[in-house]
Amino acid sequence: MAMSVGEGGGEAQPMMDINMTPLIDVLLVLLVMFIITIPVMTHAVKLDMPRASNAPSLAEPVIIQLEIDFDGTVLWNGNPVPDFDTLDAYFNREAQNEPQPELHIRPSKRADYDVVARVLASAQRNGMRKIGFVGNEQFM
Repeated sequence: MAMSVGEGGGEAQPMMDINMTPLIDVLLVLLVMFIITIPVMTHAVKLDMPRASNAPSLAEPVIIQLEIDFDGTVLWNGNPVPDFDTLDAYFNREAQNEPQPELHIRPSKRADYDVVARVLASAQRNGMRKIGFVGNEQFM
């Protein structure tokens, strides 16, 4: 029972193509199943999330103005600091406060980098977290 591929007389040739009808039926059934199950999977789950109980403080933060002059003089809110040991004591005292005050550092344009780096290292070593530079427009 061999199939003849050649062109024969009036006999009907057997069909050599795949039958697509069962494949299309299976795909349509799968499509209908996906359409039915997707809305079930996207339902939201209700969760009772905790409410934020800590409102932001409306009080103005304490700001410490720290200026560094060209000759290495450090000014704490306008008052000269005699040495770095005193500056360490100031930083240590202020770091204990809650909320911690903001430290605004304003170095002079001609201040030595070494002095500014020592002040920043001292502030970090003593636990100051809110440190920022002000007056940066003079460096532009």
